[in-house]
Amino acid sequence: MATIVETERLILREFTVDDASFILNLLNTPTWMQFIGDRGVRNIDDARNYLLKGPIKSYETNGFGLYMVALKKTETPIGMCGLIKRDFLENVDIGFALLPEFAGKNYAYEIASATVDYARNALKLPRLVAITTEDNAHSIKLLQKIGLTFEKKIKYGTEEEVLLLFGMDM
Repeated sequence: MATIVETERLILREFTVDDASFILNLLNTPTWMQFIGDRGVRNIDDARNYLLKGPIKSYETNGFGLYMVALKKTETPIGMCGLIKRDFLENVDIGFALLPEFAGKNYAYEIASATVDYARNALKLPRLVAITTEDNAHSIKLLQKIGLTFEKKIKYGTEEEVLLLFGMDM
């Protein structure tokens, strides 16, 4: 369980299968379902599979992925943040989500900023992008605050959902 980034209040670390109960909780919050979408994670086995086929596989394949966000003092898990290489995007994508009870405390900005720095300085990524839905005002505001700018609307998936693409050169 490698620590990727530390900030004043937070730790960003690799997920392990032992984090399955946290994932089960996070992926079934109303805000996750509304803005990110249903990942079909309904029980602990589903959550373990999500971790193994998603973040943990990405660490092995890409050298980065989505990471656990935890409070530094107590190691309490509060969300996830990290980098994703999506098949339908040319560049690496930053993603983030916090449990609702930890929203409004500037944690998302703190960890997303540190993740941008990690992508720039440790991974030497030339460019970073992000996608979000048009109605996710909090995500849009955070993306702009960490330095990404709106570039265009894209359509994704079989239902051709309209997503906003943000980007920044590093």
